[in-house]
Amino acid sequence: MHRGWGHWGGPWSGWQGMGGRWGRFFAPGELRLALLSLLEDGPKHGYELMKTLESRTGGTYRASAGAVYPTLQQMEDEGLVTSEQRDGKRVYQITEAGKAECARNAEAIKQLWERAGGWDDWRDFVGPHMAAMAGPAAHVMKAAVRAAARSRDDPDKTARIFTILDQARRDLDSIS
Repeated sequence: MHRGWGHWGGPWSGWQGMGGRWGRFFAPGELRLALLSLLEDGPKHGYELMKTLESRTGGTYRASAGAVYPTLQQMEDEGLVTSEQRDGKRVYQITEAGKAECARNAEAIKQLWERAGGWDDWRDFVGPHMAAMAGPAAHVMKAAVRAAARSRDDPDKTARIFTILDQARRDLDSIS
């Protein structure tokens, strides 16, 4: 399972995006790989990298300077990127060692961008208002799973759970 996707094929279980509380958008080490892979396309300054990350995730992940710049500095210290001042901005460029790191982690990079691209499907459903709804929805799901586990051997109770969930869905769908 990839962090950020959970067991149900959607991003909610690991969503941090705009105020979520269940996890981080990128698992440990993935921001580093994402930045390296973006630099394979050519030199970029930090703000460009942050905007590209946001774009590649359908706008659902907004990288902070507090996450990006220390990661870039660490990669520079490790010789994976170099930087120089150009037109008043620090521009980062991948080194041969950075390209080798990308090659060693090609599958992980492919998977993280596939997962990040899936967030685009959720773009219209995220934001502060939707983040407030995610908690209660998760509690309902958790209660349904607990009830299902307790009633596993009782078809009547299982049917009742389905009825309750289906009614909740219909009630929610009727709100316009």
